[in-house]
Amino acid sequence: MDRNWTWVLIFRAALLVVLCHMTSALDVPLDRKYLPQPPTITLQSPKDYIFDPRENIVIHCEAKGKPNPSFSWTRNGIHFDVEKDSKVLMKPGSGTLVIDISGEKAEAYEGTYQCTAHNDHGTAVSNNIVIRQSRSPLWSKERNEAITVQMGVSLVLQCRPPVGLPPPVIFWMDNSELPLDQRVSQALNGDLYFSNVLPEDTRSDYICYARFPHTQTIQQKQPISVTVLSKGEHHPGFMLPLGPTSTKMVLRGETLELECIAEGLPTPEISWQKDGGELPSNRMSFHNFKKTLKISDVNEVDGGDYRCTATNNMGTAHHIIKVTVKAAPFWVSAPRNLILAPNETGILTCRVKGEPKPKITWFVNGVLMENAPGDHSRKVEDDTVILSNVQSGSSAVYQCNASNEFGYLLANAFVSVLAEPPRVLTPPNQVYQVISNNPALLHFIFDFGSDLKTVFKDSQTSIKNGDPYVIHENGTLEIHVAQPLNSGKYTCIATNNLGIKENHVYLEVKEPTRILKQPEYKVMQRGMNAVFECKVKHDPSLIPTMIWLKDNGELPDDERYKLFEVDADSLTIKYVTEEDEGTYTCIRNTSLDQDSASAMLTVVEATPTPKPDPPTDLELTDHTERSVRLTWIPGDEHNSPTQKFLIQYEDLLHQPGVWINLTEVAGTSTTARLNLSPYVYYSFRVLALNHVGYSLPSQPSHQYRTNPAAPDENPSNVQGVGTQPGNLVISWTPLTGFQSNGPGLEYRVQWRQKDMDEDWSSRNVANVSQFVVSETPTFVPYEIKVQALNDYGSGPEPEIVIGYSGEDFPGPPSFLNIINPSLDSLILEWGPPLNNNGRLSGYTLKYQPVSAVNNTSELGPVKVMTFLPNETTVILGNLNSSMLYKFYLSAKTIKGSGPVITEEAVIIMETSDRQVDIATQGWFIGLMCAIALLILVLLIVCFIKRNKGGKYPVKEKEDAHQDPEIQPMKEDDGTFGEYSDTEDHKPLKGSRTPSNGTVRRDESDDSLVDYGEGGEGQFNEDGSFIGQYSGKKEKDTHEGNESSEAPSPVNAMNSFV
Repeated sequence: MDRNWTWVLIFRAALLVVLCHMTSALDVPLDRKYLPQPPTITLQSPKDYIFDPRENIVIHCEAKGKPNPSFSWTRNGIHFDVEKDSKVLMKPGSGTLVIDISGEKAEAYEGTYQCTAHNDHGTAVSNNIVIRQSRSPLWSKERNEAITVQMGVSLVLQCRPPVGLPPPVIFWMDNSELPLDQRVSQALNGDLYFSNVLPEDTRSDYICYARFPHTQTIQQKQPISVTVLSKGEHHPGFMLPLGPTSTKMVLRGETLELECIAEGLPTPEISWQKDGGELPSNRMSFHNFKKTLKISDVNEVDGGDYRCTATNNMGTAHHIIKVTVKAAPFWVSAPRNLILAPNETGILTCRVKGEPKPKITWFVNGVLMENAPGDHSRKVEDDTVILSNVQSGSSAVYQCNASNEFGYLLANAFVSVLAEPPRVLTPPNQVYQVISNNPALLHFIFDFGSDLKTVFKDSQTSIKNGDPYVIHENGTLEIHVAQPLNSGKYTCIATNNLGIKENHVYLEVKEPTRILKQPEYKVMQRGMNAVFECKVKHDPSLIPTMIWLKDNGELPDDERYKLFEVDADSLTIKYVTEEDEGTYTCIRNTSLDQDSASAMLTVVEATPTPKPDPPTDLELTDHTERSVRLTWIPGDEHNSPTQKFLIQYEDLLHQPGVWINLTEVAGTSTTARLNLSPYVYYSFRVLALNHVGYSLPSQPSHQYRTNPAAPDENPSNVQGVGTQPGNLVISWTPLTGFQSNGPGLEYRVQWRQKDMDEDWSSRNVANVSQFVVSETPTFVPYEIKVQALNDYGSGPEPEIVIGYSGEDFPGPPSFLNIINPSLDSLILEWGPPLNNNGRLSGYTLKYQPVSAVNNTSELGPVKVMTFLPNETTVILGNLNSSMLYKFYLSAKTIKGSGPVITEEAVIIMETSDRQVDIATQGWFIGLMCAIALLILVLLIVCFIKRNKGGKYPVKEKEDAHQDPEIQPMKEDDGTFGEYSDTEDHKPLKGSRTPSNGTVRRDESDDSLVDYGEGGEGQFNEDGSFIGQYSGKKEKDTHEGNESSEAPSPVNAMNSFV
């Protein structure tokens, strides 16, 4: 682990301070090898210098300038000739004096010294340095009388040490250092105070000692003897300061010390408060058992009356210390060095504050301005010197002296007039890095009276003085809240009458480092492992480092250190013991920022931890009408910290015996301000919670009753709903007794019809949660208000709620139309009722077929459909053709269905349209064309075979049974048979004959005989056709045309013979 983490943090803090300094820029020294410079005091001794007579006196005075300044001194306002005193040496190249006082009287060199540094361009002077010798005078001889005092009374043993320089440190002893406590204390002046004396205070050697720090000597007072006699208790009073009031004056910036030492038996307890204000907790501390109050870094708001209170069981005493705050002069704005070009104008400002108001005196080169040589370019206006149109050779050092009765301030500021072109004093191309949402300061420092001309961003955008940019007079560009879009290159151009110069810097705005998952509070049993997680998000260009602390210090470096495992995002502590208890902090650092988070580890025994003990001593204070402060003492935590306290109350007036949760406070609190309601008899109790659970409740507090008042709220859930035509039921959730705020709770119910410009109707009711308004129009909007009131007034103005009077049955739908009836479906369309009489909940449609039987109509089964209010069309399908249908439609509200509107429609079959549709289909036309082409090919083949063949013998018997069959189209499936010949005839080339010489009968039940006129078909003796089919088979031909399959080639040929 990095052992130098402390220095890292200090460096980071210093860096942030520099970056956040809003009004000052870099203090860049001039180049001493090149430029002339008036003197500047760089080191001097403090205004009050107390020296040890055993050592040399060293009075510091260092200065810089070009050429190097020469030094001279004054003592008590008169020139001090250093060279004439052999005991005084001025260091070479310096104004520092070393005075050898060995063998000399040191008192001879006491006085007020002032150093002057001078060169050709001006004179600078130091503060007035008062030199005094440290002193440790002897105690004056005195004889102390023995003191006898009654027990319980107060006693003061005076010290009265000799006046030393610096003042001595006082302490009291007997045989050893005297112990101080709340009863026995030492005052700021060194006296020893006993608030009351006891028998054990009897002793003969109370001795006051004075230790002088510079000479390291200790002197003592003669011993004091004290004897204590018996006596009883008595009322407190003040030993210091005396009287009821006293005054104290303190200077701004110093430490205020207020002291109260009280007498009384038993020993009084001291408390402090400031009348009309609070003590500054961050600058306040108590000392000497609260007898001394110290407030550091005093300012004007610390003035006022401070009350010191002493209390014991006999009573109380008060003393008021009136504090006034004065102020020696302090800087608001000290004058700063100026470098001007000829003909330019400069201003020196010396702004100070103090009480009383300081007087400002100006000097030039150490000479009072009124006595200095005249200069027409110089004008003095109180705290400001204006230098107009300066000329070469007018360089000088100006001094501002601000003084009042409590001190003075002296500041040197040189004005150097140089005829030079602009020069850049800050490094070129410097890169500034800053975290997003923080201020950024970009320094463009030029000298020689350069006028800051223009600042550009990314060489394009000209930056003007205004949000978010501020261009300071010294050339610093400030961005109040830097954002990523502010990143880029910045160019500054400065000019004067002798030239022009530019400088470039770069700004990089980085994302902040943030801990996303913080370590959490752990309660671990002894011997278990504790893991603290610390996950972070940071700018990817920055490399973070992890540091873990325990109780703001480093992790243990003893044997236990081996049990601490530090990973990238976590800390693991193995086998925890009580030694590991404490607060663990993870710090994630980058070069620009850091983030940290802490969590506590508590180690408990392996046995189950009990719940905390209940709180005790409940007390009610700071009573008001609507609040009270509850204070308690926590019970034993049993080594498991209390996470929170739960405060409950019981309303003894309205809900006795019922405890209700009121509020929760942190486990570190022992008091809470409770907000109360009027007209409640409160009793409070407190429960403590740790990780095991809640404690038992504390004993209830004393009862606290609040006075009645008008209601703070009105009933909730106000509604207006009609339950039947002609009424409006207004309902609400009543206030509870706790909410009533007083006796006589009633409700003022108000209503009026909306948008009717009517006055409000009103009725007061009590002990109910609804009110019925009668004789209202059907379903109209009403404005409704319900206000709570009691014997002490009315509640706030209630909000208006919109309600509706009762609903009724709706009217019939405005129309019912039948659209686009087709083969088996139709569309129904309807409109909403003209009179809804309420909120439509939907529609009900009923329909049924109507059949005509024996000249009478019979109704078929009823089908029912329901629809939402926003549905007004429906498509009905699967209807029977050539059938009459009746339709019944009604609208519905919450009251039920209204009147029915009816309509009828007939579904008709249109067959001609179907035939036309089939005949005009593309697939059917294509099929017919294919069949015609196939027939043409078969005819050509047939004629070719016929021309090549001989005579075929014909046998009558075989003609009927075994001749080749020409299979006609079957009536059942529209198919065609095959053409074949007998085994005695030569078959056509390419034809096929069954192996047994016959055609199977079961393959076709038809023959060509079926197509004759009752007889067999006729053939020539050569086997050719001598006839054709009779026209009696037109039915078959017609059916063949309807078939979707290819026709037989035999039939096709028959049609062409």
